[in-house]
Amino acid sequence: MPRNPDIKSVLIIGSGPIIIGQACEFDYSGSQAARSLREEGIEVTLINSNPATIMTDPVTADNIYLKPLEKKSIIEILEKHDIDAVLPTMGGQTALNLAIDCDEAGIWEKYGVKIIGVDINAIQTTEDRELFRQKMIELNVNVCEGRTAKSFLEGKEIAQEIGFPLVIRPSFTLGGTGGGFVHSKDEFDKALTRGLHMSPVHEVLIEQSILGWKEYELELLRDNLGNVIIICSIENVDPMGVHTGDSITVAPAMTLPDTVYQNMRDLAIKMMNGIGEFAGGCNVQFAVNPADDSIVGIEINPRVSRSSALASKATGYPIAKIASKLAIGYNLDELKNAITGNTSAYFEPSLDYVIVKIPRWNFDKFQGVDRQLGLQMKSVGEVMGIGRNFQEALQKACQSLEIKRNGLGADGKGLKKQEQILPGLEKPSWDRIFQIYDAFRLGISLRTIQKLTHIDKWFLNQIEELIELEKEIETYNLNSLPKNILLQAKQKGYADRQIAHLLKCLESDVYNKRKELNINRVWKLVDTCAAEFAAETPYYYSTFDEENESVASNKKKIVVLGAGPNRIGQGIEFDYCCVHGVLAAKECGYETIMINCNPETVSTDFDISDKLYFEPVFWEHIYEIIEHEKPEGVIVQLGGQTALKLAEKLERYGIKILGTSYEALDLAEDRGSFSDLLKKNKIPYPQFGVAKNADEALEVCQDLGFPLLVRPSYVLGGQSMKIVINEEELEEHVVRTLRKIPNNRILLDHFLDGAIEAEADAICDGKDVYIIGIMQHIEPAGIHSGDSYAVLPPYNIGDLLLHQIEDYTRKIALELKTVGLLNIQFAIKDDKVYIIEANPRASRTVPFICKAYQEPYVNYATKIMLGEKTIQDFDFQPVKKGYAIKIPVFSFEKFPNVNKELGPEMKSTGEAIYFIDDLRDEFFRKIYAERNLYLSR
Repeated sequence: MPRNPDIKSVLIIGSGPIIIGQACEFDYSGSQAARSLREEGIEVTLINSNPATIMTDPVTADNIYLKPLEKKSIIEILEKHDIDAVLPTMGGQTALNLAIDCDEAGIWEKYGVKIIGVDINAIQTTEDRELFRQKMIELNVNVCEGRTAKSFLEGKEIAQEIGFPLVIRPSFTLGGTGGGFVHSKDEFDKALTRGLHMSPVHEVLIEQSILGWKEYELELLRDNLGNVIIICSIENVDPMGVHTGDSITVAPAMTLPDTVYQNMRDLAIKMMNGIGEFAGGCNVQFAVNPADDSIVGIEINPRVSRSSALASKATGYPIAKIASKLAIGYNLDELKNAITGNTSAYFEPSLDYVIVKIPRWNFDKFQGVDRQLGLQMKSVGEVMGIGRNFQEALQKACQSLEIKRNGLGADGKGLKKQEQILPGLEKPSWDRIFQIYDAFRLGISLRTIQKLTHIDKWFLNQIEELIELEKEIETYNLNSLPKNILLQAKQKGYADRQIAHLLKCLESDVYNKRKELNINRVWKLVDTCAAEFAAETPYYYSTFDEENESVASNKKKIVVLGAGPNRIGQGIEFDYCCVHGVLAAKECGYETIMINCNPETVSTDFDISDKLYFEPVFWEHIYEIIEHEKPEGVIVQLGGQTALKLAEKLERYGIKILGTSYEALDLAEDRGSFSDLLKKNKIPYPQFGVAKNADEALEVCQDLGFPLLVRPSYVLGGQSMKIVINEEELEEHVVRTLRKIPNNRILLDHFLDGAIEAEADAICDGKDVYIIGIMQHIEPAGIHSGDSYAVLPPYNIGDLLLHQIEDYTRKIALELKTVGLLNIQFAIKDDKVYIIEANPRASRTVPFICKAYQEPYVNYATKIMLGEKTIQDFDFQPVKKGYAIKIPVFSFEKFPNVNKELGPEMKSTGEAIYFIDDLRDEFFRKIYAERNLYLSR
């Protein structure tokens, strides 16, 4: 059946601000769906309150509403536009919940809007734990013994019937919110109360615990005829008991016997068909008893899920694109050349490589946090490694994490003692994979490790093999190391840096040695169909093999370095900048090359850049891609601190940095040199000092006086930043910081207590400066800019002070020889403007200003970086009407016992935008009053 001709206009509901459990994978899904529908000539209207997304950009949709995700906003859109259908499956739980609310209020019916991509009854069945359980029993799908409770008393009765241990799962929540395992009566009352409170319908499922069973996911697509294909099988390395978002996962499933897989496949199709006859995507989760291979259905999500982005990147199959076409009436066999540019969508991917996903956590941001993993998701991002085997993919994923590890082990990190390791193996934590490595190095047996972790022996054997290889390498030196051993290490994913550590030599020595032995990195195509058909998708990963499938062209080309895994302080806004950098370079006629390892993002969609290298943003991988492609240069200022930290090495190796030079980037970080620049230009700044250790810090504080703002250099998101008020606090914080970030300089600034904070973003071409926006924070100085409400333009900074900010911004931009973007933070006290810091790169606030003023500033800045344009070439016409308020959003509910007080270290996971006409607006007056209340404490 061809597409439904009655659907001419579709509303896509986004997922709102980034929170733990619902991150930028839904920006990826929504963006891809919008492009897919517009290909069909359909008018796309999109609502989302998140300004940092590509989804909310004019390149994505015809009509964009940066509005709160609530019924009032939906009605406003339906009054203005003749919408035929709504697609709520691309915006996570938020979109589904809003679609249900609108349905129950009769809004869709009133405006004649059809729900596509899902069935409302299917949502109700899968989100309501009791309805799901009853439906699975009806379909003869095994489920855990259990019942739902709507009250505390009812929950106690169910627990008494089933017995401990138990699992509590709240209905209609995301990311396992409020869920957990309960082992005793003592824990139960508190867990039950919390679960009922976290459920929007005050309902929890209480069921038997299957802790330690193996966990799997299947990604499915179904069309209007009932044809179903399995896109991908995903296996959790961690057993049941760890939320899938917090588990290391592998695709395809590694330890699943074919008979069990076929049974699971049949069950998944039965479950999808059983909940409703809708066309679209679906994610099904299973648990398998390792003792007898019996299967239990855990959960089904009748929408594009968090795992759909991973499955799409793992297979090269664009799930959101195809799901949106199915939603408007197409069937799978009608979508020709939809996959790899050649293959029908009615084709199940076949992988000749392995994918490993590892989550990324930010526990350091939350004082007092419980770092143990469980049913409630805690990770803020993820990375993905692609290799020809599990070990290579695992090492590459570990290299991508940006936690100061060079891979899994072999990097000089001290081994823990046995008595420290054993409890960490039994109770899952963020670093359990590294603890397993340490356990093998210490000689703890595989049997003991397996007994404590319940991780399948196959995975543990793989890690043990790596340890054996390392021990063999350590018996040689660089000159005596046989070629076959070196090749084997590279094929198992070891970085030159790791091998150098084992051989006690330099990384460059290992690199030169393998080049001498003709052991070269090659790149393979992610072709979805294991080379069964020719593929045209320019999506590559590296390995050590004979044939290289990435052919370097003779075109002029540039490389954009991505931002790596999402974390607090470096989120989706940098992916927004990277995508626009790529699109701008394309407009200038460059072949564009993206390097990134984040499977959630739009930048790693294979049709954004001309070539995508899904590789760690890690020196060795980047350098060899640059050697192979020979670009005109590399853009580092769009990928946050991840890309920026590589600038020094690019400079040392003679690789051209496009835009602002490394010298200027370093000058902004060097407080001594930067203060000299400010002095020369008569620009005020708080008194500061630099220390290498606690003793030096205590000396410096004598001159500066308290309070002091203390932080390490070259970090993002206020990492380890703190205001201290006495010597004891200062010494304690410096020691703790240097333990976490060794060999780093500590910066000490006299803190301007009670000051107003503001920030300016600008574009500079080296001669002229254009200030794109100035934002005033509502919270006082001392609250990290990412955690503060902020208003664009400023709401009560006088003209004289604004002129100072503008004047200082222009002077600093020119003195730093900025070519591209620049962000400067200011503090205003006693009618005097002080410079806090300057960052000659894209900032978190750039996408916000782009959306508020409706101008593509990243596009302009990139063209200036490339030397294709100057400031004078652009006709700046910002739409300045009223005020835009940046609203920080937190995920504290995932960390119930942490200190929620805000300070100089960033804690927010996302943001929303809210427009007001004037300062009499009730919303503004409310948050401004709260700020004054905070100041008066």
